[in-house]
Amino acid sequence: MAEERKRWYHRRSSTLIGPIWFIAWLFTIGFAGLVWWEILLAIVIWPYFLGRALL
Repeated sequence: MAEERKRWYHRRSSTLIGPIWFIAWLFTIGFAGLVWWEILLAIVIWPYFLGRALL
């Protein structure tokens, strides 16, 4: 019988999402000058605060 090869597929894009999100969150905190309660809220909606700071 022929030897079967097992194929392993690696999804590299999913491993980069977390660090990219964290870097963007830290950048937003520093750039927008958020206070503590906005920092906690920015965990979920950091693009809003970044957009508000850019306008």
